[in-house]
Amino acid sequence: MNFLTTIPAFIRILIVFAVILVSIHRKMALGHCFSLGAFVLGILFGMTPLSIFRSVAVALSHPKTLSLAVVVSLILVLSHSLEAAGQMQRLLDRFQGLIRIQAISIIVFPALIGLLPMPGGAIFSAPMVKNLGNRGQLNAADLSYVNYWFRHIWEYWWPLYPGILLITAISGLNLWSLVLKSLPMTIVAVIVGYWPLRGKLSFSSRKPLNAKSIVNRSSWPFFVELTPIWMVIVLGVAIGAGLSHLNMFGNIAKEAGLIIALVLAILLVWHTNGVSATTRRKILLNRKLGSLVYMVASILIFKGILEDSQAVVAVSTDLLRWGIPLVVVAVALPMLVGIVSGITIAFVGTTFPILISLIQASSANTAVLPYLVLGLVSGFVGVLFSPLHVCLLLSNEYFETSLEQVYPRLVVPCLVMVVAALIYFRMLT
Repeated sequence: MNFLTTIPAFIRILIVFAVILVSIHRKMALGHCFSLGAFVLGILFGMTPLSIFRSVAVALSHPKTLSLAVVVSLILVLSHSLEAAGQMQRLLDRFQGLIRIQAISIIVFPALIGLLPMPGGAIFSAPMVKNLGNRGQLNAADLSYVNYWFRHIWEYWWPLYPGILLITAISGLNLWSLVLKSLPMTIVAVIVGYWPLRGKLSFSSRKPLNAKSIVNRSSWPFFVELTPIWMVIVLGVAIGAGLSHLNMFGNIAKEAGLIIALVLAILLVWHTNGVSATTRRKILLNRKLGSLVYMVASILIFKGILEDSQAVVAVSTDLLRWGIPLVVVAVALPMLVGIVSGITIAFVGTTFPILISLIQASSANTAVLPYLVLGLVSGFVGVLFSPLHVCLLLSNEYFETSLEQVYPRLVVPCLVMVVAALIYFRMLT
């Protein structure tokens, strides 16, 4: 095994990335992909099977791993509960008629769905987008783009997204610090998202489609249906802050606050909608929950082996010796993995441990957060542009259009997002 040490660490880590990405392309479960990658990583960096096993045991028993797995699972339970109870549909129905300006209303529907992470969620808002878009000058590719782009405007900061939670778990940063620093990128995403639609949307007030849309023009029913979502955020922050102040739950006080808030929100949805015991059982026994927990655990195992094998140190040493600017690494590495995988947690789990190590090795005075925001935006732009992104494929299928027709609409917004992230990075540093 000594011959492996003669191979540059950066080349060895690229081999590991290749193993993971090929596994993803072969449709292996994400948990399997990262578990296989973790094992290959350990072997390539000189770990024995016993030392790999020890790293796995430590990672699985770490409070951050357990709390993150619970939070992500509960988010999925809440999402499925809202859908099964019909509350998400009612939320969208209550919104109809509140805003008569097509240019605003057409983006709000996918954006509302985007508040709750759900696999392939773009398909849920597609009928609403089609209904509103048919009254304008938008073709099928335009509608697919609207449905896809604006559904994902929250992923740069929304604390219910696993990618955001995973970044805080890997970096040890305060969740709300990351949220506040990343939030402006959503504003940029909304603004640049209009570029491919210029001249095609109406900003004038339109008459409601029918009498039904006039009846409930009060905003109150809409906000009532939105209660479980804002409840998670408000209570999550308040309870987390309270637990931290009382020195309860140690370094997972914030996660504990989110867990309590999510449980309360789920119970509220079940109670107010009269969700049957059979439906509750079906939601809780959903196979996706087990897959999600396994995936989160495997990513944190991968992170643990990255550290225990000294791979992070070795790769960082290589990149520093070669003089590659840290900004280039922060943009290129997450973006590459994002494009190839089409999954946010894939680029976060594989590239952020290396990025964080590089930041820490470059200078004691280098702030971590600006680089992580830059890496997050760059990686997610890669995910948005990936031909493997499930939401893009489902949206195109619904609107009967193709990647070739939608891609040109994504180019300018994606490029502007990266440029804006670089400018914002300079502002933060």
